[in-house]
Amino acid sequence: MRPLLKWAGGKRRLVEKILGLLPRSDERSYHEPFVGGGAVFFNLEPTRSSINDINHRLMNFYRVVRDSPDELIEVASQYRYEKEEYYERRSRFNEMPEDPVEDAGLLLYLNKTGYNGLYRVNSKGLFNVPFGRYKDPRIVNVEMIHHASRLLRGVNIVNTDFGYILNEAEAGDQCYLDPPYVPVSKTASFVDYSVGGFKETDQERLRDICVRLDEMDVTFVQSNSDTELIKSLYKDTGFNIIPLRTSRLISSKVSSRASGYEVLITNSQV
Repeated sequence: MRPLLKWAGGKRRLVEKILGLLPRSDERSYHEPFVGGGAVFFNLEPTRSSINDINHRLMNFYRVVRDSPDELIEVASQYRYEKEEYYERRSRFNEMPEDPVEDAGLLLYLNKTGYNGLYRVNSKGLFNVPFGRYKDPRIVNVEMIHHASRLLRGVNIVNTDFGYILNEAEAGDQCYLDPPYVPVSKTASFVDYSVGGFKETDQERLRDICVRLDEMDVTFVQSNSDTELIKSLYKDTGFNIIPLRTSRLISSKVSSRASGYEVLITNSQV
């Protein structure tokens, strides 16, 4: 199925290439430490899996989809696509509602009606994406929410550091890692999904985790930008580094959505 949410850096255009590097077997557990919109997860529809993201409100959304789909549908169906209402709901979202269903409903609404479907917060952690301009956005897709709810049953939904994977994965499992990319320029930093971003030391630690996963006989695929830093980090690992030409759809300026280079890094033998 398609992802429930639009998400910066989503991998819908790369799904087939990524899946082509993962052994297809219901006997293998699947793990995604940077799930975001979950394009690979929802396309793969694994029977045993874990998903994680540092964004606690995103992971709350997936828990609500799994555990309370009808309540989510009821709440989100009340929201209208109007500019004034958008900013009212955005303010309410920034009040951090204690009710997990309300919080999830607001996230769904803002994702479907905000500019470019972005999730962006400022230095204070406040969601600041402006109102989007759509003809008639579909905010609530009942069938997709129910389908996703069934897929998420039994899934371990985690909100922690990506290093959890070393305790979760076992020999024979498979893993897809989609970290915030190393920026290709000073103005192309796509790490605003959480306060603090993703630093070079995090990229180094991720490399070390990939080495450990390989030693554990876990098949992994990682996507990242094709930069000198990434090349230097992985040059002595023995992993396959596959260059890709893709279209970047994250930038808020249409003119800057130029084609660029990404890489897939993998220990796959497929």
